[in-house]
Amino acid sequence: MTTENEQIKVLFIGDIVGRPGRNAVKHFLDDLRACENNDYDFIIANVENASHGFGLTEKNHNDLASYGIDCFTSGNHIWDKKDIYSYIDKSDRLIRPMNYPKGTYGVGYRIFDVKNTKVAVMNLLGRTFMTPVDSPWEILENEIEKIKEQAPVVIVDFHAEATAEKICFAKFCSAHNVSAVLGTHTHVQTADERIINNYTAYISDAGFCGAFDSVIGMAYEPSLKRLITSIPERFDIAETPVLELNAVSMRFDAVSGQAQSIERIHYIKDISEVQT
Repeated sequence: MTTENEQIKVLFIGDIVGRPGRNAVKHFLDDLRACENNDYDFIIANVENASHGFGLTEKNHNDLASYGIDCFTSGNHIWDKKDIYSYIDKSDRLIRPMNYPKGTYGVGYRIFDVKNTKVAVMNLLGRTFMTPVDSPWEILENEIEKIKEQAPVVIVDFHAEATAEKICFAKFCSAHNVSAVLGTHTHVQTADERIINNYTAYISDAGFCGAFDSVIGMAYEPSLKRLITSIPERFDIAETPVLELNAVSMRFDAVSGQAQSIERIHYIKDISEVQT
């Protein structure tokens, strides 16, 4: 086991859903800074639902950056707010799924300087029950050697629907010395965190940040109506005073990139009790 000085400690925050999700993240990070355990070297968050549940506005991008988040991953909803096209190429921390066709706005991975080493963050979409995209398997296999030459720690946000696809892809990534594969998209935190092949930190879904009393962040009544009638219904963000944040905390060897630990975080905050 490496010493603490030889490790990189990373926080990965699950899908942020609307204003309640943004508020949950702000409260959590504020509370984190107020305690002695505020020793994260790098913070990542999935932001594809951060603006009213669909996409990301430039204002919300800038607000979340001001909270201290170093890297934003995304998914299939990142294009839902059309001003994304005006700023995604200017952002120094936002990535979109790498398996969109060549010529798509933005980039699919970034490399960051963290604690005297390099950390690469990749974003990929699954294909089972998802809109057709290029093969994440081929992209990972074709690109990982080049990325590993630049950054020993490689973290993948695998934005996918099917648990079996996530598990299989994580094992595939582990064979290529990927440091972590973190599932997103389904918004429900799973209890299967582990280290695969004694190298790759994994969880099927990191969970979501948003209203605690909700249907994966959305209001109950329109969700119920849509499921009962099968008629398209406008989803609305649930607004409740109790906020929820789901995340994972990980440690990596700064030289080899090998995962040392992974731990789930489940945070609840009743903001009706918070003085404003």
